[in-house]
Amino acid sequence: MPKYVIERDLPGAGKLSAEELKNISQASCAVLSDMGPQIQWIHSYVTGDKIYCLYRAENEQMVRDHAQRGGFPANRVSEVIATIDPTTAE
Repeated sequence: MPKYVIERDLPGAGKLSAEELKNISQASCAVLSDMGPQIQWIHSYVTGDKIYCLYRAENEQMVRDHAQRGGFPANRVSEVIATIDPTTAE
């Protein structure tokens, strides 16, 4: 199943409390549960004004549908073509 990186513009994201992040996570999981196993949330990175999420999904539209249903921004959705890390240099 393809992987996607979702860039979500969310001013002040880095200042969200643990409780607010929990609420966002719960909302996302509820939508995912309704959508079925064709879309999976892997993890997210919270920065100052953005949240970057990594998902597995059958296609980009599923990622966008998840965002719309959950009321989350999905300002940029990019399919992951390859993954590299320090072991790639070996």
